[in-house]
Amino acid sequence: MQISYTPIGYFNTPHKDAIGMPIQPSGAEGVAGYINVLPQYAEGLHDLDGFSHVIVLYHLHEVAGHKLTVTPFLDNTPRGIFATRSPSRPNPIGLSVMRLLVVRDNMVSLENVDVLDGTPVLDIKPYVPDFDIWKADRIGWFAGKSGNATHHKSDDRFVATAGENARS
Repeated sequence: MQISYTPIGYFNTPHKDAIGMPIQPSGAEGVAGYINVLPQYAEGLHDLDGFSHVIVLYHLHEVAGHKLTVTPFLDNTPRGIFATRSPSRPNPIGLSVMRLLVVRDNMVSLENVDVLDGTPVLDIKPYVPDFDIWKADRIGWFAGKSGNATHHKSDDRFVATAGENARS
């Protein structure tokens, strides 16, 4: 079975280099950016402006290759890829919850943007607290570390260079 996706638009953000970027939206508080939705999908933005936040799914286009064990940004211990938020995944799909500022024509203005400029957007979904908030009673190895995402920046550990797969 082959699965393929077509971008619905592209991010325009101040993050021009993957190195030094925020690693989560909580580390990008107040950082503005927008999505240019392709004209053929603009009609789908109707009614989105009634929401304060959106969930954005995107293709991590600057990551090449993947590993099943990585050392994540917030830890020094190798972890299974599916127990991390590492971008070096078998299917390089990113997910961020961002504050929605305004929808105008085919442009979606956002805040708390932690995404690289030019990143292809796969989908935009409304954030609905009744659906999207669950009280977690355990957060694995993130316990005591997740708050560090507000000030931790990315480094080169997952950035692909010419002819090289992403490192662990």
